Amino acid sequence: MEPVYTALDRIDDVLGGLPAFVEPLTIVALAIALALLIHGLAFRIILRRLRGVESLWARFLTRARRPLRLVSILVAIGLSVQATRLPPQVVGFLEHGALIAIIVLVGWFVLIASDILAARAMRTHRLDEADNLMARKYLTQLRILKRAVTIVTVILTAGAVLITFEGVREYGVSLFASAGAAGLVLGFAARPVLANLIAGIQIALTQPIRLEDVVIVEGEWGWIEEIYATYVVVRIWDWRRLVVPLSYFIEKPFQNWTRESASIMGSVFWYVDYTMPVEEMRQVVERTIADSPHWDGQVKVLQVVDTDKDTMHLRALMSSKDSPTNWNLRCEVREKVLAWLQEAHPESLPRLRGEVAMRDPWAMDGGPDPAAR
Repeated sequence: MEPVYTALDRIDDVLGGLPAFVEPLTIVALAIALALLIHGLAFRIILRRLRGVESLWARFLTRARRPLRLVSILVAIGLSVQATRLPPQVVGFLEHGALIAIIVLVGWFVLIASDILAARAMRTHRLDEADNLMARKYLTQLRILKRAVTIVTVILTAGAVLITFEGVREYGVSLFASAGAAGLVLGFAARPVLANLIAGIQIALTQPIRLEDVVIVEGEWGWIEEIYATYVVVRIWDWRRLVVPLSYFIEKPFQNWTRESASIMGSVFWYVDYTMPVEEMRQVVERTIADSPHWDGQVKVLQVVDTDKDTMHLRALMSSKDSPTNWNLRCEVREKVLAWLQEAHPESLPRLRGEVAMRDPWAMDGGPDPAAR
């Protein structure tokens, strides 16, 4: 009696006609698919339970969904390779890929952890408060150090991955010590990045600038809007953006109007005739400053700061809680006092004096004939 030819025998015949590595690779692929399925179902349950939960672990698990998917793939490959007989070349390739994935995972987890911790720390400090000096100090340090951690992590991860390749191991080493690798292209490419990184750490520690500081850079007045890893964005008063290299604030002088406090004094100048009653004008100026809602109640004074052959130079000093408010105060005082000058003392506005000497035309040399008188 002939043996029964079953479906399993047919499958064996088909598989027997394929190359030897197809069956192990199929097993590995099925293991990866199963791992992805388990990962998706597990995270669906986890995210449903963590909905509305505010904690570090909840945020970490939410952000770590993609890295953990890679972990599940690595576990599936490791378990399935042990149960198969793949060629040594394929096993070596998979092991090398797994090593690279582990290195990338470590760097990925470091970036996620630093981002979560920085975001949690930033919640306790707000920049929209009136007295935000401490918040600006803290957030400036936090953001710069966070970006420094990101750059260092990326460089170390890239260097570690390169070291796993025999042919380019020297370039990976040069990435770790780029400052001393003057002869390598990657070393030269990394040195500007590291120089800006060092400048960023210096700014974070010494804080010549902070977020929302009022500065004058290259003759432009504005606010420090953002501090990135290699450059600083200055928001100009007319909504333009000035992009300045990070090293600029270490190597060149600039003005910082809010280094210790946002309070600031401003000045207004008038040029008037010598007939102007200074004391009367002083009372008007001080009353105008005191009545303004932009004044902070500290400084209000009018002084004669200079004279020339035609006019007196009068300067009013006034203080406000910050520079934009002081600008509005100066414009208000300048306009109101000028209107008072035009109404009360128009004769004391700047003028040019001259003398006209009248002479007898009959006494001039070569005058008309006396008979014509």
